[in-house]
Amino acid sequence: MLMTLIDTHAHLDHLENLDQALNNAVESGVEAIVAVSMDLNSCRKNLEIKRKTRQPKIALGMGMHPSEANRQDVAACLDLIRASAGELSAVGEIGLDFGYKWVRKDQAKREEQREVFRAFLEAAKELNLPAIIHARGIWRECLETAQSVGVRKAVFHWYSGPVDVLSDIIKAGYFVSTAPSVAYSPQSREAMAAAPVERTLIETDCPVRFRDPETQEEYLAGPRDVARTLKAYCALKQMDEDKALVILNKNAREFFRMENAS
Repeated sequence: MLMTLIDTHAHLDHLENLDQALNNAVESGVEAIVAVSMDLNSCRKNLEIKRKTRQPKIALGMGMHPSEANRQDVAACLDLIRASAGELSAVGEIGLDFGYKWVRKDQAKREEQREVFRAFLEAAKELNLPAIIHARGIWRECLETAQSVGVRKAVFHWYSGPVDVLSDIIKAGYFVSTAPSVAYSPQSREAMAAAPVERTLIETDCPVRFRDPETQEEYLAGPRDVARTLKAYCALKQMDEDKALVILNKNAREFFRMENAS
């Protein structure tokens, strides 16, 4: 592989041995990582990680994951986002996820997710930053909400939803991303087979457990495993890895405004 890699979605603050993970990433050809945040504390940790890390390049997303959505911390998190806007590449990870038991059984929690999601979308629009959207099981509503707010740039991360919603995401001018599960997940494979490479990003969502399709063994992903995503994605699309990477890296650079990432 001649070019370097970009992991467009990683939870660096959740990695047990961050220094080792970053060293492994650099040795594996990862030049840049988008660090996404889950809540106020996560935003603060990732801001510190960005400020102290020299290699690889860290692009920062701040937001509130739907599993952590709560009205209590929204104002403080939005204040931090506005105060740090010059160091941000995105607002995220934000979105909707009604799959959690405590959300399925509680209408008030679902409404809280919706309220929090909209607040962060409005911040993304205000600051002219792209949104990183988590939309497990509720893709259509997430798309319609982003459109209604007027968000100009968004990526539906680790997209494994219906192809008809995917088509509308692309028509809206938004992106989708895929993770190492594209090697074996039927839903991920169907979506990525239909998604144009020009609107696709690759990621790891680390630290998440994936399965090696050859050995059937599980592994805990780190940023270096974006190479696995690339390999599986290109096998699915029947594309040369170097040629695909030219497009995928261009997508990531332009989407997150990474001037120096290859």
